[in-house]
Amino acid sequence: MSARRYPVVIEQTGTGYSAYSPDVSGCVAAGDTEEETRHNFQEALIAHFQAMCEVGEQVPEPRTSVDYVEVAA
Repeated sequence: MSARRYPVVIEQTGTGYSAYSPDVSGCVAAGDTEEETRHNFQEALIAHFQAMCEVGEQVPEPRTSVDYVEVAA
């Protein structure tokens, strides 16, 4: 398997943080800090992709572009 970059969205929750990627349906992670959540999501992606391969599913290609815009608020 080759290395790929997937976007990850990390959101603050009432009890910590949660993460998901718009490119990988069904894979989520949580943690107490953003750093922990990012690490947990990376580990979750590895396990998710391994499970997909075991059942013969194709690992999705990264396709989402991420950027920011600045506006006065």
